[in-house]
Amino acid sequence: MIERSQKDTLAPQYPTPPFVSQPQPAPGLASKMIPVPDHGETSYRGSGRLAGRKALITGGDSGIGRAVAIAYAREGADVAIGYLPEEESDAAEVIKLIEAEGRKAVALPGDIRSEAFCEKLVEEAVSQLGGLDILVNNAGRQQYNESILTLSTEDFDATFKTNVYAMFWITRAAVKHLPPGASIINTSSVQAYQPSPILLDYAQTKAAIVAFTKALAQQLGEKGIRVNAIAPGPYWTVLQPSGGQPDEKVKQFGASAPLGRPGQPVEIAPLYVTMASAENSYASGQVWCSDGGTGTV
Repeated sequence: MIERSQKDTLAPQYPTPPFVSQPQPAPGLASKMIPVPDHGETSYRGSGRLAGRKALITGGDSGIGRAVAIAYAREGADVAIGYLPEEESDAAEVIKLIEAEGRKAVALPGDIRSEAFCEKLVEEAVSQLGGLDILVNNAGRQQYNESILTLSTEDFDATFKTNVYAMFWITRAAVKHLPPGASIINTSSVQAYQPSPILLDYAQTKAAIVAFTKALAQQLGEKGIRVNAIAPGPYWTVLQPSGGQPDEKVKQFGASAPLGRPGQPVEIAPLYVTMASAENSYASGQVWCSDGGTGTV
């Protein structure tokens, strides 16, 4: 473990490995993690950078999506979140946090592996928010598998449907509602550049997201719509103990990063704010990485 002075006020003292064994069945709940991730519930401070904006965030119940939803609300945006019905308890907490900021919160449960639901998700978000100008494609599926010989077609298909097809369906449905100045932000991963052998299918989807982002940015540039991606490194989210990594790796998660620990979701939320804000209006087709110092991208 890295020793840090308690007098250091420049950076919070976030948890470092080793962590306790804590396997969960997928999709898992953030509220059951030890320690519970910091999504910014008490630590994120807004400054009105997204005042009056309307955002749809997939996977907004936990992890990075939850942190982004909290940050957006505290920056002045109304927020709709998509999530699986099994994640209702985590999602309910996020809705209360958004409403506590005086912003409109919209809960949209369902399975984004369904094209019909993806289209409904966008239409409901637009209807209930009164428009849409920020889309965050964040929901993801990650289930480790030791060998291509044991990676089933069913699992391969589920990963691609969740991470790639859903992004395509949701974005396609959203584009006709997005005005000039709108922003689409996709969640890729350092796995797109340095794939782990046990994440064969997941890494492929994250590389596809990079290509999708760069190509779509060129398509939508003439409409004044920006498209960017963020590539997280090791972040302490429920994706990991619910089948994303073997238990032994979860115990040491983030230890190999130069900062010696996994990132907390609140630490990456400011990147999503920056990507969505008007101050960053000339950046499009970019992939921004946050990986604890490895410098992957």
